[in-house]
Amino acid sequence: MRKIEHIGIAVKNLQESNALFEKLFGAPAYKEEEVESEGVKTSFFMNGPNKIELLEATKPDSPIAKFLEKKGEGIHHIAFDVENIETEIARLQKEGFVVLNEKPKKGADNKLVAFLHPKGTNGVLIELCQEIK
Repeated sequence: MRKIEHIGIAVKNLQESNALFEKLFGAPAYKEEEVESEGVKTSFFMNGPNKIELLEATKPDSPIAKFLEKKGEGIHHIAFDVENIETEIARLQKEGFVVLNEKPKKGADNKLVAFLHPKGTNGVLIELCQEIK
């Protein structure tokens, strides 16, 4: 894991949250997109070298909808940039971590992604991200 790639925040209303974070950071989101397979609409903000991803559920049974129902709005995950996601998945499995999707899948912001189960990471959902080349 080379660096924190972004912090994901679950929100109930993306447009309202975009307006809030635009005021907070003094700049608009640089990107919005929908990841239909995950039932989520996202927006990304830059804050210095750091990225924040806002996530709104588009389906009532999506992971973000379930998170919001259970915990409310707030930090959903921390994503780490990796050079080779398949190698990193294998390494982490060997270390005893539970990977929620053993094969990387297409995520937002031109990334391949995989997630570690939060029960094995002190309650924090960890996302691995590799830039799609």
